[in-house]
Amino acid sequence: MFEVTNTKNAPAAIGPYSQAIAMGNLLFTSGQIPLDPQTGEVAGTTIAEQAEQVMKNLGAVLAANGIGYENTIKTTCFLADMSDFGVFNEVYAKYFTGKPARSCVAVKQLPKGVLCEVELIAAK
Repeated sequence: MFEVTNTKNAPAAIGPYSQAIAMGNLLFTSGQIPLDPQTGEVAGTTIAEQAEQVMKNLGAVLAANGIGYENTIKTTCFLADMSDFGVFNEVYAKYFTGKPARSCVAVKQLPKGVLCEVELIAAK
């Protein structure tokens, strides 16, 4: 069976999904966007500000499962504009120092008009 993550330290799901699902020793997070978990509102207007909030949200989901960024195996990153790639990488590199495998793509639009979204797979 699997375990569902539900922490108040990360934004509640804005649709019919869970913050994360753990199966065995693997954790699969849903995509995190830059929502403030207390207000449910988008935090920040720049890619740097929004990426910081996304990383904090992912950290809260990881912590709710008793692990940290260093347990991350793979990330998938979505950017609204690939010209934000460099600044996004600067923020990302502060958190994912173990350099997990990664995909990073530009998409046409993200929920609530945000600039970035990140999901990950981690080992528990």
